[in-house]
Amino acid sequence: MKPDLSTAIGLLHRAALGALATQSVQLPGYPFATALPYVPDHEHCPVFLLSGLAEHTKNLLANPHASLLVTYTGQGSILESPRMTLVGDVERIDGSPAQQARYVRYQPDAAQYLELGDFAFFRLVPKRVRYIGGFAQMGWLEQEAWKEAPVLAPDEESAMLQNLGASGAGVLGIDCYGIDIDRDGRRERISFEEPISANGALAAAAALALNSRTP
Repeated sequence: MKPDLSTAIGLLHRAALGALATQSVQLPGYPFATALPYVPDHEHCPVFLLSGLAEHTKNLLANPHASLLVTYTGQGSILESPRMTLVGDVERIDGSPAQQARYVRYQPDAAQYLELGDFAFFRLVPKRVRYIGGFAQMGWLEQEAWKEAPVLAPDEESAMLQNLGASGAGVLGIDCYGIDIDRDGRRERISFEEPISANGALAAAAALALNSRTP
C-alpha cells in the first residue's frame, strides 16, 4: 500500500515526541538515538529546541544526516499502530517570532529554555519517509511529495489565530491539513477531509471545525 501524504502529515502532527537518531561522534559509525519533543513547522518539518551541550547536538553539527521515528499508539499494540521514520538532513534555523511562538504553544516548557543562551532551533528536512500504518500497510514517501504539500506561512497562521478570538482557545496550530488542539493537556488533531490551500477557505474551515468540536 502506498502511503497517503495527508495521513503521514496527520501522524507527524498528532505525536508530541520522537526518537531522533544521529551519527555518533564518540563512536563513529554507530547511530545515537535520543527521545525528544518536537513541533512540526509550517512546511511539516519537525523542529527541535536543542542544547549545545547535548550529545545529539554535537553529533548533528558534525554530521547533519539523521532520522526521526514517530508513533501514536493510543491503546493498541505498537505493531498495529501507525508509525513512520523520517530520514533527512538537520539544519539550524534562527526561528522568527511567529515560529518561536508556535513552538511554545506546542511545548510550553520551552519558554524557560529560550531564556537561556545555550538553546537553538534545528529542523529535520525529510529526504524520504517510511510510513507503516499497521500489518501489511507500508510504503515510502519521497522528498518531492513532502515539498509539494500546501503550506500556511507562520505570519498567516498567527493572523488566523487572532481572528478566531475566543473560539481559538486551546489551539496549538493551524495548517492546510488540519488543526492541532490541546484538550486537558493532551494533544488532539482535527484533520480536514482534503487539504485546503486558499487562506480564506482555510480560515472558514478552521472556525467551523472549532465551533463544532465536542467539549
